[in-house]
Amino acid sequence: MPLIVFSQKIPPKQYFTKEIKPDNAPKIDGFLGDSIWDLVEWGADFIEVNPDENTPPTEQTKFKILYDQKHLYIAILALDSAPETITKRLSRRDGFEGDRVNILIDSYHDLRTAFLFTVTAAGVRGDELITENGEDIDDSWNPIWSTKAQIISQGWSAELKIPLSQLRFGDAQEQIWGLNVARNLFRENELSAWDRIPVGSAGWVSEAGELRGIKNIKPQKQLEVQPFTVAQLQTYKAEQGNPYKDGRDYKINAGLDAKIGVTNDLTLDVTVNPDFGQVEADPAAIALDGFEVFNREQRPFFVENKNIFDYRFAGNRDNLFFSRRIGRSPQVYPSTPSGSYTDRPQNTTILGAAKFSGKTKNGWSIGVLESMTSKEYVEINSNGTISEAEAEPFTNYFVGRVQKDMNERNTFLGGIFTATNRSISEVTSGLRKSAYSGGVDFKHQWKNRAYYVQTNFVVSHVNGSPEAIQSTQENLTHLFNRVDASHLEVDPIRTSLTGTGGLFEIGKVGGKNWNYDTGFKWSSPELELNDIGFLRRADQKFQFFNLSYNIAKPVSVFRDLSLRFNQFTSYDFEGNHNRTQYDFRSRLNFLNNWGMSIGLTHKPRIFLNSALRGGPRWRFSKENFKFLFINSDDRKKFLARFCVIHSQAAEDNFSFLKLEARLNYQPINVLNISIAPEFESRPNKTQYVTQVDYNNSKRYILGTIDNQTLSASFRINYTINPNLTIQYYAQPFISRGRYSDFKYVTNATADRLNDRFYAFDPSEIDLNNGSFEVDENSDGILDYSFSNPDFSYVQFNSNLVMRWEYIPGSELFLVWSQGTRANISTSEGLVDGFQTGILDQQPQNIFLIKATYRFIL
Repeated sequence: MPLIVFSQKIPPKQYFTKEIKPDNAPKIDGFLGDSIWDLVEWGADFIEVNPDENTPPTEQTKFKILYDQKHLYIAILALDSAPETITKRLSRRDGFEGDRVNILIDSYHDLRTAFLFTVTAAGVRGDELITENGEDIDDSWNPIWSTKAQIISQGWSAELKIPLSQLRFGDAQEQIWGLNVARNLFRENELSAWDRIPVGSAGWVSEAGELRGIKNIKPQKQLEVQPFTVAQLQTYKAEQGNPYKDGRDYKINAGLDAKIGVTNDLTLDVTVNPDFGQVEADPAAIALDGFEVFNREQRPFFVENKNIFDYRFAGNRDNLFFSRRIGRSPQVYPSTPSGSYTDRPQNTTILGAAKFSGKTKNGWSIGVLESMTSKEYVEINSNGTISEAEAEPFTNYFVGRVQKDMNERNTFLGGIFTATNRSISEVTSGLRKSAYSGGVDFKHQWKNRAYYVQTNFVVSHVNGSPEAIQSTQENLTHLFNRVDASHLEVDPIRTSLTGTGGLFEIGKVGGKNWNYDTGFKWSSPELELNDIGFLRRADQKFQFFNLSYNIAKPVSVFRDLSLRFNQFTSYDFEGNHNRTQYDFRSRLNFLNNWGMSIGLTHKPRIFLNSALRGGPRWRFSKENFKFLFINSDDRKKFLARFCVIHSQAAEDNFSFLKLEARLNYQPINVLNISIAPEFESRPNKTQYVTQVDYNNSKRYILGTIDNQTLSASFRINYTINPNLTIQYYAQPFISRGRYSDFKYVTNATADRLNDRFYAFDPSEIDLNNGSFEVDENSDGILDYSFSNPDFSYVQFNSNLVMRWEYIPGSELFLVWSQGTRANISTSEGLVDGFQTGILDQQPQNIFLIKATYRFIL
């Protein structure tokens, strides 16, 4: 929401607190009845932020703050002329449902970083760690604090008790902290704040007022220890004769997590024998382009404080640190005797991990992560003879990240270094032995942070055997073996690669209506980050320009309106012009709180270096893409969202249709039910199938695919109280692809679609025992064959979770997970496929109990 006011900046509001003795601390019951609150004045005179900024809000809000040497105490009085209309929906922590108040505390007072505490009218807690002046918000941060809320005749009230050990601050004799209090009046969808956040602010931490009066408090050195134990039972369909698949597995695990305040600014997180399982399974997906599917991190140790380690050097998902590499599935598949059975670990065991992170009063942000994963083996049973083969080597991972605030927090300079080192053996020599990456980033802001320039530069260096480095050169990220690339060549004796990448960008984020940015970014052909980072494609250069317009206040029937135009072109390092794209997008919010998004995209030039997996650069016909999203008022008990996405390429090269809906119903305050069905259709006349050798050359085989996918996400959330919830999640998924009209590439970059390939005559190709046999010259002799690429894949995942925080910071989980995976006949329809692939299958069940107990020492 960030725009600039060019007049002189108004001084921040100030609130003065007072110290109390611990024996006189208020009782946290939400009623505000303790006389100790009379020691301080009310903070009042809130101003509207949204939708009609800088006007009096519909209802006023007040707050008071006290402190002692261990805690901060906050009283909230949310006045309301119609208390019966207050929305007090229950949800689990960080649910952010209904009427609520947020307390922002910038205890570093760096105008960029803050701790946000939220309490709803139902007494539900929320807590988030804010960085980059509000650009990055981490809701995985779960400090220990308490709150209570009550509905009263004047509206609703709440009290909060926040241990100072959960905050970070320096050792000044008198503290000056950034402070703002914001209220969401749910029935009006209205946001108001104690200190004004002008339309056009470059962020909202920098717009906070000041909390003064905290004197002579000692920095708190946090020490928390949390042991845990997990018991798990897994049942599945037994496999006759397989000693590793008898239908039932048991596992018991125990470990320890600790959080140690080295100083008040810096914290050490340590985990020993961690439980890094995730409660909710990754969503099902089919990747026809061959690239890795990106799945978000869900393991708590890595999610918490992830912003400190984030280094997206060129936008999108390319990042020097992708924590899911740690504990990944073993990568080596040793050969096994025919008829043998194997016991293969699903994930690599993480022996231990430690994080050292925080921010000092001098403006240094520091993050260090160290983790070790064990050597993993596949156990092989061949006619009763047991042997082992290595599947993953012992590996050490390291990440170090620093950033310094300068120039009154308008200039930032930072760096990152990552290292991956493996103990390679002959069996695992196909993996890279070591991988290092580093980067430097710089950002400068001016005119009240409305304008900025930022740049970064990254470099990577990987080492390994000639086998490992040749595999890296030829994988989908690099494709040095591309037959028409004069700037690339596979060198089979190389033992290392060194690449670079980077970004330069300049823009405006503080305009009252208009904002823009432009720049360029690149990834050189040898850049490799996928040992501990994420990189989809190397050998790319981009130029980009983005322009946006936002209304400052409601206009006509619009509560809010934004328009965005984006343009980019891309090239490879040979100079080939691969892509030009123009996007127009709009977001409309109406006065009745309904919303609509419309988008149009034109792609006049589409060339892909990776489409033929090492073959020549491939041309797709130009494409037009459009979408429409409509949502109803999200304040109502029933919420509906509908989406239509359609894309069509010229010459009917390919098309895409996606229909999506989300229906959400809140019949009572404690129960929420939602269902989100999706249907996709992706027909393509030139879908890559395979490549074969023929007459001392390659044939790149394409086919016409009819690909359809049907899925749904179903959720039930039942909140007994803010600390006890029951959640159910289920996702059925089916994707079917049927191929026909096979062809091979003749001129991959021809202007006309039909000039890019030769379509097999029916007399030249025949399906026999699951393989297509090709006789190109019709001489009756088989020239080559390839497997039938048709597929129909069905998956079902579900989770039933009871989560109970029985005392602050200590939890009990009861989990039942169920899932099936099956390949079924492509002759079955999508709906019938659910019957065959899910209901007719014996599911895998996992029953899990996990208990944690947090000691604060």
